[in-house]
Amino acid sequence: MSAPSSPSVVAPSPWEDVVLAAALFALDPAGVGGVSLRSLTGPVRERWIALVREYLPEGAPVRRLPVHVTDGRLLGGLDLAATLRAGRPIAERGLLAEADGGVVMVATAERMPGGIAARLAAVLDAGEVLVERDGIAMRLRTAFGVVALDEGMSPDERPPAALLDRLAFHLDFTGIRVEDAARPPLTAATIAAARARLPGVTAPDKVTEALCSTAMALGIDSIRAPILALRVARAAAALGGRPEVGEEDARVAARLVLGPRATILPADPEQEPPPPEPPPPEQSDEQNEEQEKAEPLQEQELQELVLAAAKAAIPAGLLSQLKMNGSNRARSPSSGKAGQLKLSQQRGRPIGTRAGDPRTGARLNLVETLRVAAPWQSLRRREAAAAAAAAQRPAHGPKRVEVRRDDFRVNRFKQRTETTTIFVVDASGSAALHRLGEAKGAVNLLLADCYVRRDKVALLAFRGTAAELLLPPTNSLVRAKRSLAALPGGGGTPVAAAIDAALTLADAVRRKGQTPVVIFMTDGRANIARDGKPDRPRAEADAMTAARVLRAERITVLLVDTSPRPQPLAAKLAAEMGARYLPLPYANADTLSRAVKSAAQSEQGLARP
Repeated sequence: MSAPSSPSVVAPSPWEDVVLAAALFALDPAGVGGVSLRSLTGPVRERWIALVREYLPEGAPVRRLPVHVTDGRLLGGLDLAATLRAGRPIAERGLLAEADGGVVMVATAERMPGGIAARLAAVLDAGEVLVERDGIAMRLRTAFGVVALDEGMSPDERPPAALLDRLAFHLDFTGIRVEDAARPPLTAATIAAARARLPGVTAPDKVTEALCSTAMALGIDSIRAPILALRVARAAAALGGRPEVGEEDARVAARLVLGPRATILPADPEQEPPPPEPPPPEQSDEQNEEQEKAEPLQEQELQELVLAAAKAAIPAGLLSQLKMNGSNRARSPSSGKAGQLKLSQQRGRPIGTRAGDPRTGARLNLVETLRVAAPWQSLRRREAAAAAAAAQRPAHGPKRVEVRRDDFRVNRFKQRTETTTIFVVDASGSAALHRLGEAKGAVNLLLADCYVRRDKVALLAFRGTAAELLLPPTNSLVRAKRSLAALPGGGGTPVAAAIDAALTLADAVRRKGQTPVVIFMTDGRANIARDGKPDRPRAEADAMTAARVLRAERITVLLVDTSPRPQPLAAKLAAEMGARYLPLPYANADTLSRAVKSAAQSEQGLARP
């Protein structure tokens, strides 16, 4: 007998779902953690935010969190003005403590630094703010929800994973029109009544088991997801006026919490093998036997209903998105202009302060310097008075603020280095015979893309017995195209010499503080050895040796196979140099452009100058 099919679930409209999420969030902001709202600024998003404000308890604080907020404003610390007036340390509450009982709205959450996300996540987990800095030690209880406004344009631009994992709802406003955003029937009074009922709502074990099994079937590996789903189910039951979580509440939680987190599509019940028949039960009362059979059947039906509801909420094209973006997300947590991140003393984005000497060229941060010096003023004045008395000289009037060398704080900045894309073009006889003209066309497209990103470009060509630098690193697109157009073809294929020349140029680029990205355009058929003599076996061995040296330098490399059909030798060469392999027969202009951007982004990191 075949297994029964999954129950069909009719999902509400997208606007009804996001309104329901707003009501459940406002009902218990701290319990459900918060909402990640992926949407650009517009009337639909503003209408949803207005609904959240309306549904929150009267007087609940709503604080906006700048994406690059300082630790002092985020967590609290020394009130500099009050401390200087009083002559003793005075503490001030931070933004998270001020939001107790309300909501913190994070603007442009996709740009939030990992450090701020970690501090915010720690406060959400602990339910308190712990401050031990600037001579201040305090512990403040706080409970709030988070609305992360995600304005990312690409799949890679998302809020930090540490924050997303703690937010119950992941909403996407794509496809919701202004005409769809009608006034919902829920009112603030309805939400307030449900909020009063929430503490008395209970959840049976079968609901918890159904949510956990659904999370496993969807490939969700975080234990927070089913916990948040259970809290949302309790809130849904309270909103519906029910004292216990029911089937509909579990389906709502699965649809709103678990569905958007899915990483795999669950298997259809028809494809699963039938469960083995249970052994015959021992002799017992017939009525008890029927109850034992009926109870697991009901639990199985509930799990199927919950799984079907979550499956209906899985975003369209999930598997294709995972195949295209999974590797890039693992290697590059953020996107943007290519180039490494490095620390700087003078330019870039501020990332805090450190103890330092302004005479070294760093910028003095006067406010933070005074903040460090302020708690010590009374002690330093007493020390100055005691020193004057010991020296039997009249004490001068107290200074407004005494700053010592250890108090100096200088700014820290980070900035992206300039990227130099080095094109290494095979102009040998085999390449000219195959598709040197198409390779030139592909390089022209990539040159234009580099110009848009304001990258520098360099051009190396190899033919005959050596490699030649046709164009040193430059920002001039005209010069690059002119050098490429004059590139002749013919002769041997000195791949080893080309790799050595590319490595030398990339090393010179790195020494200037720039980020090199090397793009090889070749069929990989080496026939000229390092010494310039024609010897195919030795030429191939020299090329593999040079490729391993290039890989050891950890330089980002892309190898485009220019042969009419993908060559195993080119693929092997790409593997030896740790390059991304891209056959030109399957690559159009857009594919090449995306590959170069992705290769450049994989070089992102934090490098100290």
